[in-house]
Amino acid sequence: MSLPKKFFITPTLTTVLGLFVLVTAGAVFLVQALTSQEVVRQLGGELVDVGMEALETAFIEQLYAVTEAAEYTALALEKGSVRQDDAQAMKAYLFGALAPMEHVSFVLAASPSGRSILVNRGDADGTLSAQTIDIPADDALVKPLFDRAGTETAPFWSDPLYIPDREHTYMVYVKPRHENGAYAGSVMVGMSLYRMSEVTWNVSDDELTVFLMRENSTDIVAHPDLEEKFDDLGTHQTLIGVEQVPDPFLAGFHDLQQIDNGLYDISDRDRLFAGYDDFGDKRFLIIEDYNENFFGLPVRIGVHFPADYLDHPIQALIGAAIIGAGLLLASLAGAGILAQRIARPIQRASAASTHVANLSLGNVAPLPPSSIRELDDLASGFNAMVGGLKAFNRYLPKTLVMKLLSEGRSDAPPEERIVAVLFTDIAGFTSTSEGMTAGETASFVNHHLSLLGAEIRKQNGTIDKYIGDSVMAFWGAPETLDNPAEPAARAALGMAAAIHQDNEKRRAAGQDPVRVRIGLHIGPLVVGDIGAPERVNYTVIGDTVNVASRLESLGKEIDDTAETIIIVSSDIADKLPDDVARVSIGPRKVKGKDVPVEAFRLSSGHEARDEAAKAGKHP
Repeated sequence: MSLPKKFFITPTLTTVLGLFVLVTAGAVFLVQALTSQEVVRQLGGELVDVGMEALETAFIEQLYAVTEAAEYTALALEKGSVRQDDAQAMKAYLFGALAPMEHVSFVLAASPSGRSILVNRGDADGTLSAQTIDIPADDALVKPLFDRAGTETAPFWSDPLYIPDREHTYMVYVKPRHENGAYAGSVMVGMSLYRMSEVTWNVSDDELTVFLMRENSTDIVAHPDLEEKFDDLGTHQTLIGVEQVPDPFLAGFHDLQQIDNGLYDISDRDRLFAGYDDFGDKRFLIIEDYNENFFGLPVRIGVHFPADYLDHPIQALIGAAIIGAGLLLASLAGAGILAQRIARPIQRASAASTHVANLSLGNVAPLPPSSIRELDDLASGFNAMVGGLKAFNRYLPKTLVMKLLSEGRSDAPPEERIVAVLFTDIAGFTSTSEGMTAGETASFVNHHLSLLGAEIRKQNGTIDKYIGDSVMAFWGAPETLDNPAEPAARAALGMAAAIHQDNEKRRAAGQDPVRVRIGLHIGPLVVGDIGAPERVNYTVIGDTVNVASRLESLGKEIDDTAETIIIVSSDIADKLPDDVARVSIGPRKVKGKDVPVEAFRLSSGHEARDEAAKAGKHP
């Protein structure tokens, strides 16, 4: 039986709707002619407001990093995580604070005496360098900052400072530190005009130029081309005046004509100016009067762009089409039946795609064929895609994929994290599997790994891999945990309980019980996508993994007869709550480590009951 002829959606809709559009188009364009001018103004105002908010957000993100770095450094000093008198540790900490902030020139931690740790970012190649310096208390350049920091507790931005040794001007964010009511030093983060101008360069393009102007002034703090004027900076001139900026249109700022904001519904916070560039083309310039969101940085955003951005009449067609929508209702009636037939398969595809997004592939029903070619191709392609995903889903950890997607990531670049790693292994697996067929062996291992995997998932862990009858799992990635050690230990205890229950069933069936060793360790690891471009694994690598594996192997030396033995490092044990029973087994030499590892054995609930029973007591 031959299939009915299939139609293409584009010519079908065009034919039906075109007849009605011909009738109504004249009326629509008439309405457009009467309303376009007003619509252009309204849309232009919205475009300006949205654009200014976007530019503001771009700068806020950079400034937020500066303020947070200063706040966390001050907090670290206050809590004693790092000490001002420990130069090496202080330098290392400031290296870490400065490294990700490419827009920051230096970070300085100063003591009340002027003894300071300074970490610089080189202007040429961005290389970080650190040094210990003594800042004289009467230094004319920084004395006002130290005096103010000594009397104020709130952070603040300095006025533009020209530093002769650097031959450049900086804006410095100062976070004073006070302990027991006394001044304890400051954390200072400096942004050069060069670095700030880089930010304006990144958000500007060939037609749109973004700049920063100092509050209550027309001096320029940042501009994509400001570098050309840096040689003019000095102690007598810390900033470049607007008339000196290497931007002919902006340099004529004082000659521009101010435009009434109401003409384009622009926010009262902004001022709108108009003028002509050297080519005779009209341009608009918008400058804020003030900005309350820059964490106290005394600057305001400005931007100039071609007048066509606001005046172009094509944008009015959108509004005219909305107004003429009522006239087009007659044309839509002719497409009603066709639209209904199109909607049904699309609704089915939409519902199915929700299940696909959640990787609930078992709930996805195949999409039926359609007489419309594009929808039929969609159904065929969608069904093929679901089939492929079902195949991949057997080999990829679904929980890991969902975690990455919930964080808005489709990939995971390697990064260092504090991660708890767990290893398991069946004791005497070779002898246990003797006499089993290949199918029986596979069934036994699959059942065992299912028991362990369930406990890992209960504690939101990530299964890294199955290695024969062993499992490697970790906690602390991709999501960050305050204490990865606790859920890892809970998972291990859950495994012990599950193994105990399963062994009771095995004994009742006349089968030998299964004995399991578990090792746990926590520490810094590199975690993320590791592998070749064509195939990567989300995994962890580092010495912490090796220690966890060695602790699992250590179980055979501690108690080779235990049903389940859980050996953890002191780094794990120290982070566990009091309700998790553990016993120290002292420092133990493990393969691959020169220094012995302080080890502990965790006790499960059924082990405590067994010990109590042996002693004639109730647990």
